[in-house]
Amino acid sequence: MPEASTDEPVAGAVPSVSVGRATVGATAWPPADLVAAAVEALRNPGLVVIAGAPGTGRSTVLKRLGETFRGTVFAGGALAMLRGVPALPLSRAVRVRLPSHEAPLLAEAVRSRVRHGLLLLDDLQWADPLTIAALPAIAEHCRIAVTLRTPHRLPGDAEQVLRAAATAWLNVPAMPADAAAALVRQIAPGASSTVVTDLVRRAGGVPLAVSALAKHVAQGGTPLDADKGLAYTVAGALADLNRPARTAMAALGLLGRPVTATVLGEGITELTATGLVEVDAAGIAAPVSPYTAEVAAGLLEPAERVALHRRLAGLVPPREAARHLAAAGAAGDAYQVAVRAARAATSTGERAELLLLACDLPGITAAADVRLDAARAALAAGRPGSCLRVLTPEAVTDPAIGAVGAVLRGEALLQQGNAAAAAHAVAAVGDDAPGDVLGARDRVRLLATLSTDADAALTRAEELLRVHGDAPAHPGLRAAIAAVRAGTRRPGWEYGLASAASAAGQAGDVLAARWSAWLLVETLTADARLAEASNAAAAAAAACAGDLAYSWQTRFIAAQLWCDALRGEEIDEVVRRAGDLTDRTLPAVARGYAVAAASLAEADGGLLAPARARLDALTGRPSSTGPVLDWVTREAAWLDGQPDHAGARGTDLPAPPLVDGLRRITARWAAYDAGDVTGPGLAAGDAGDRPLAAVAATLDAWKAPDLFAAAAAAWHDLARREEVRCLLAQGMLEEDAELAVPALLEAERLAEEAGLVVLLGRTRRALRRHAIRRDTRGRRAGDELTDRERDVLRLVANGEPTRRIAGQLGISRETVETHIRSGMRKLGARTRTEAAALAIEELG
Repeated sequence: MPEASTDEPVAGAVPSVSVGRATVGATAWPPADLVAAAVEALRNPGLVVIAGAPGTGRSTVLKRLGETFRGTVFAGGALAMLRGVPALPLSRAVRVRLPSHEAPLLAEAVRSRVRHGLLLLDDLQWADPLTIAALPAIAEHCRIAVTLRTPHRLPGDAEQVLRAAATAWLNVPAMPADAAAALVRQIAPGASSTVVTDLVRRAGGVPLAVSALAKHVAQGGTPLDADKGLAYTVAGALADLNRPARTAMAALGLLGRPVTATVLGEGITELTATGLVEVDAAGIAAPVSPYTAEVAAGLLEPAERVALHRRLAGLVPPREAARHLAAAGAAGDAYQVAVRAARAATSTGERAELLLLACDLPGITAAADVRLDAARAALAAGRPGSCLRVLTPEAVTDPAIGAVGAVLRGEALLQQGNAAAAAHAVAAVGDDAPGDVLGARDRVRLLATLSTDADAALTRAEELLRVHGDAPAHPGLRAAIAAVRAGTRRPGWEYGLASAASAAGQAGDVLAARWSAWLLVETLTADARLAEASNAAAAAAAACAGDLAYSWQTRFIAAQLWCDALRGEEIDEVVRRAGDLTDRTLPAVARGYAVAAASLAEADGGLLAPARARLDALTGRPSSTGPVLDWVTREAAWLDGQPDHAGARGTDLPAPPLVDGLRRITARWAAYDAGDVTGPGLAAGDAGDRPLAAVAATLDAWKAPDLFAAAAAAWHDLARREEVRCLLAQGMLEEDAELAVPALLEAERLAEEAGLVVLLGRTRRALRRHAIRRDTRGRRAGDELTDRERDVLRLVANGEPTRRIAGQLGISRETVETHIRSGMRKLGARTRTEAAALAIEELG
């Protein structure tokens, strides 16, 4: 390779700098401004030091410098196992044996060979003292770039010598979160948004950690899996810390969260100096890479780990202290601390966590009252499985648990949808039990009866009112009687459920209050009172969020989204929120409703492939949402032009009135598309006995098309999409253009406003049959989608929410929204889903 030209532009010395956090894509790391700063500093002879934590890309920066240099490059580096060999890094670079006794002779020998070239030395932290001593003299006449890992163990004042001699000292910045997320998506494209977010957080901007952990995810592992090579690299760096710093870093790993710097002791000084920990203005210390902290914790010897857990237990709040004591093997102390902390807990979720911890400690038999309190808290937090784990059938045989435990087990089984087992669990509870136990027993029995025979349940409810009074003093029994009346649609059932929920809340029976609110939402939804159900679900979700009752909260949020999807309102927002929800760990019921909501909204918006893929990926459909998912699957098939799949027989589970009616309507459309103009579609006897008024009007209109206008009016305040379908059917079945066209024009207007892309397309095709070719908004002449707009809309079409698109493309959320709006304008689309559907057609 020819030597560098001597007539390059000359620039003044560049002072030491720290390069900022550039926003870059996954393939643009390290940041261009860092490499540019190094290139600028090397225009003249001098020393550039590139410093950074393990895995930050120091060696990559060195490689980039070698690639951009116009001249001879001499590349070498130090080796950890040969750090005592004099001048080894320099000998490896120039490929000759060098004087190894005096620094001046060594410097002269290197200068005579490098001359106008570029000398690159990697991993200077393992270099011998002679090499470091010679570098300032070499830099007076040659260009040198070295990498230095932090922390390090350079001998004596070697770092000060390097800083004094350096033309530029460049600190490699942490990889920005959006770039790290894009890299994860590139390596593990199937990773969910939750996994990506967790992985990026743990990696802490270290590219090596990002890529190594992402590879585990891509291979079917989890972000918790540790890459051995990466862990070894990190462990080697941690070994160069002093003991207090290593202990402080391990403490951060065991805590799993930021902590006041004073908790970490004297080790915090070295951790901040090496850039492994950042301390904010409030004195809160956080590891730059949580993964590094986890490795530090993993390096502890068993005795050290136990001692550190015990020390931390005395420095953190009681709710955390219990977990540290448990990890230290002090089960007895952990039990006492957890029980005391649970009594002081301010939320149901926190109380449940602490009591369940106390009950699960190895070698500890929790007291009967603690087990009962844990079971109650688990039920209130929406965790019936945890309740059953605490109150096993064997535990219920304990006289101290007895009948109280039996009714709690029955309630948990009831919440899981196992009514028969619930009734069996309380069968042995006699009439001589205390009043509150009798009320709980009768509640379980009544609801178990309701699941199989509504009329028998109503008769039994009247009998119980004569025994317990009207209204019963037991909040749970009052709620169960309200549920029976709601199930049989007795007048005033809405008020009965709402007042039962309110009374239960005032009495402190959180479970009965939330269960009644949930039943109110489900019953309103079943009767197509979707706006009311959505509002009730939103209010209940907010209340649960304040109490950290995550399971209940997500259930209500999913139900709200399902209602909004059925109404055909804000379908883009439904897709975004439901997609975000399905990325989390959810109860089965919440997942079912969230998937149904997202899939229906996507299908209505023209994103049929993502909708059907989402449905196909869902496994283990619970009985409560099975009919809902079955209908959405049929509806997506019909919207996709597959009437044979839409009309196929699905689940035999009984469906709520609205879903039952929608299933019949979809079957009727499927029969029509298959060529059966007069057939009944799904027979009335196939599902349900009480069709809703709007459903009955729609099915009747298929036999007398002049009734479709009235059917559409019946749907007007309930579900926009069904109103459009009625108007569409009227226009398609009516032969007289004067009667058909107005209905089709109204259907077109409503579908376009709501973003119902598929129904809008069918409506416009029907209008063309009547020779109606109205001007519709289309793409602006000369406005072509940019490559970035195509990328964004393609990801929208795949069902990706904004934050995930931003992560994949390495851009901000605001930029994503800008590209979507620009694409909508160019394509003449009203919603992002419509724009994505149009983009799919254009992109093929």
